[in-house]
Amino acid sequence: MSARDLGGKEGALPPSPAATPPGYLDNEEAAEARMTGVVRLTAAQAMVRWLSVQMTEEGERFIDGVWAIFGHGNVAGLGEALHGIGDALPTWRGQNEQTMAHAAIAYAKGKARRRAQAVTASIGPGSTNMVTAAALAHVNRLPVLFIAGDVFANRRPDPVLQQVEAFGDGTLSANDCFRPVVRYFDRITRPEHLLTALPRALRVMTDPAECGPVCLAFCQDVQAEAHDWPEAFFAPRVWRIRRPAPDAAELAEAAAMIRAARAPVLVCGGGVIYSGAEDVLGAFASRLNIPVIETQAGKSALAQSHPMNFGAAGVDGSAAANAAARGADLVIAVGTRLQDFTTGSRTLFPEARLLAVNVQAHDAGKHGAVTLVADARVALEALAAELEDLRFDAADPQARADWLAAVAAHCGAAPQGLPTDAQVIGAVQRAAPEGIAMCAAGTMPGALKLLWQASRHGYHMEYGYSCMGYEIAGAMGLKLARPDREVLCFVGDGSYMMANSELATAVMRRIPFTVILTDNRGYGCINRLQAHSGGAAFNNLYADCNIEAQPQIDYVAHAASMGAHAVKAADLADLGSQIAAARGRDIPTVIVIETTPRPGPGDGLEGAGHWWDVAVPAVGGTDNLKQAYARYIADVARQALIN
Repeated sequence: MSARDLGGKEGALPPSPAATPPGYLDNEEAAEARMTGVVRLTAAQAMVRWLSVQMTEEGERFIDGVWAIFGHGNVAGLGEALHGIGDALPTWRGQNEQTMAHAAIAYAKGKARRRAQAVTASIGPGSTNMVTAAALAHVNRLPVLFIAGDVFANRRPDPVLQQVEAFGDGTLSANDCFRPVVRYFDRITRPEHLLTALPRALRVMTDPAECGPVCLAFCQDVQAEAHDWPEAFFAPRVWRIRRPAPDAAELAEAAAMIRAARAPVLVCGGGVIYSGAEDVLGAFASRLNIPVIETQAGKSALAQSHPMNFGAAGVDGSAAANAAARGADLVIAVGTRLQDFTTGSRTLFPEARLLAVNVQAHDAGKHGAVTLVADARVALEALAAELEDLRFDAADPQARADWLAAVAAHCGAAPQGLPTDAQVIGAVQRAAPEGIAMCAAGTMPGALKLLWQASRHGYHMEYGYSCMGYEIAGAMGLKLARPDREVLCFVGDGSYMMANSELATAVMRRIPFTVILTDNRGYGCINRLQAHSGGAAFNNLYADCNIEAQPQIDYVAHAASMGAHAVKAADLADLGSQIAAARGRDIPTVIVIETTPRPGPGDGLEGAGHWWDVAVPAVGGTDNLKQAYARYIADVARQALIN
C-alpha cells in the first residue's frame, strides 16, 4: 500500500491527525484529489453529501431534510456532517424520535410519495423509539429514511452505553428490531458500504411497488472514519417514479371480466392518489357509470361532490357505498390492499368476483383476486381503451343523494347536552369545507371516513397502522408538505395524551395548523367496542378505571404552555368561530371541545357501517356476552373462505 492509498502525497507519509482533522483535506491534497477523481470525507459527510444531490424529476431534493435527535451514537459523526452541509440538506430538531418520524411520514404521504424525509436517532432507546413509526410507514407503503446510530463496528469499547447485547449472536444490535418493519435494512460497518447501500435505499423508496421505509444502521465509529470516495458518486441523480404497464394477457382477462359483469363497483385505494390517477379514475367511472367507493387511504382522490363518489366502504362505510358493494357481482379494487375495514372482514361482497389493479403483486393477489399488476393510471387508461363501447346501469344516483342528505341532517343536528363527534365534524365542515381533515386512531377515523365531505385531496388519514399519537406530529408534517392548504387535526383526549410534544416544534418553526381536541374523558371508541362485544365497561373511560380520583386535565393550559394558541370552545358555533380565527396565525391553534362518548358517529344513520370481525369470548357468565357471541358466530358464517 502506498502513501497515496492512505490519502497522502506520493512518497510521503499522510498528514498527522493533529495537523489535519480526520476527513478534511488541506488545499494541496484537495487539488490532488480533484486530479485523481477522489475526495476524502468521513462516511457521515459522504452520506449527507450524496443525499443532498438525489433529485426528483421536478428538480427538488428527494430527501427534503433530516429530523434529528442527537446522542452519543450519532452526534459526533452524523451531527458534524449535517452541521457542515447546512441548508443543502437542512436539519430539524424534534421532541421525540417516534413523533418526528411521524412528521416525516405525513410529509411523504402529503407529497404523494414524490418526496421524503430522513430521521436520525442515537443508539439504543433513540433508535428503538423509531420502530413503531417504521411499522406505520411499512403498513402504509410510505417512504422514510431511518438513519439509526449503532454499536462500534470495531467492537473495541463493547459494551458501549445503551448497547443491547445478544448472548448468542455477536452481529445483532437493537436496530435489528427494524428488520420486519422496513423494506430494506442495511448495517454500515465499513465506509464503502455506503456506495451500494445508499443507492439501494433510494431505489426502494422511489419504486412504486416496493415503496416503504428504509433503515440504515450506521455504526458510530464508522460514521467518523475517513475514506477516499469517487467524485462520480456525488454527481446529482434524478430518480424517476416508473409506471409499469399491464401484462397483455392480464389486461385482456380484466377487460373480459368487466364486460361480463352485471353490476360492478370500483374501490378507490391510496394507490390512486400515489399514481396521480384521480382524473382518470373519475372519467373511467363516469363513462362506464360504475359507482366508486372509498378506502381510508383513497378517500378524497375524488371530491365528495363527484357524481360517481358514493362514499366510504365497509365497516365505517356509507349506506350508498355498502349497498353498491352488496349488489356488485364484480369488485374492481384499484390501488388498495383490501384491508378488513374495507371488506367488512370479507362479508361485504363475499360472492362477488374480485379484480385487483395494483402496482404491487403481493397486494394484487389477496383474497383470491384476479390480478392486473400495473400502475393505476396506466391500467385504467388501458382498460378504458378496451371498453370504449361499454356502459352499466350500476350506479344509483338517488341512493347517493339520499345518503348525503342524511349525513347533512345527522351532522347538523342540534346537540342535546354535550355534542357528539358527528356534530363536531359537521361544525368543522361548515367552517372549513376546503380544509384537509387529518387524524389517526380512535373514533374519529371511522367518523371522518363516514361523514367528512372531502374536497379534492381534503383528507389525510393514518389508518393502516391506526397509531395513536400520530395526529399532532402528522399535522405538522402534512402542513410542511401542503403549505397551501388548511390542515385540521382531529385528535381525541386519549391520543393527545400519548404524544403531543411536537406542538412545541411546530411553534418553534412557525408551522400553523388547527387542532380540534375532542375531550370525552377516556378512550370512548374502545369503550363502545367493548360494550358491543359483550364486555363490561372497564379501563377505557376514566370513570371505569382503577383510580382514586378522576383526572381534571386542563388541555388548554397544557397546549398553551408549549406556545400554541389554545382555547376551549363554548359550543359548536364558537368552535366554528375559533377555526376561522386560527387562519390568521403562524403557530398551531388548539381548540378543545367537550364531547359525549356515546353514541357512535353513525348511530341513527340508516344503513351506515358494516360488521367487523373482533373475536368475542366463547364462554362467559353474562347474558350480554352470550348474546354477543351468538351474533359473532352468525356473522363469521358469512365470511368468504378465500383469503
